[in-house]
Amino acid sequence: MANEKVVLEEDEVVYKERKRILFFGLPWTFTKYSITADMITEDRGLLRTEEDDCYMYKVQDVKLTTTLLERIFGLGTIICYTGDVTTPQLTMVHIKHAKEIKNYLLKASEAARMKRRTINTQDIGASDLDLNGDGIPD
Repeated sequence: MANEKVVLEEDEVVYKERKRILFFGLPWTFTKYSITADMITEDRGLLRTEEDDCYMYKVQDVKLTTTLLERIFGLGTIICYTGDVTTPQLTMVHIKHAKEIKNYLLKASEAARMKRRTINTQDIGASDLDLNGDGIPD
């Protein structure tokens, strides 16, 4: 499927891509990725299908990796680190326009968090501190 970029409403698809085989970047797989302003959806399979969704506000970080062959064929792999229970890492493998999509995901996830008034926190081990020195973490 061709890359589509349209922003009309929150439920409308902003990007629609297919996982591609690495050889010439042809879309001969049965995995599709749809990205809206509020959600990332991955559809996999032909006979047995699975659909996995992740709300945009749960995306904590996004990473783009490209191998030499991916760069030759204009592809990339995006890894979304999420706070989702079922999919802590959502990986979009061998997709076109990967850098553009990664930048969109970073901006859209931040906008979704601001809209929902949520924040991401990191565990820096502060719960293990013994502030009063009694040997029990406070």
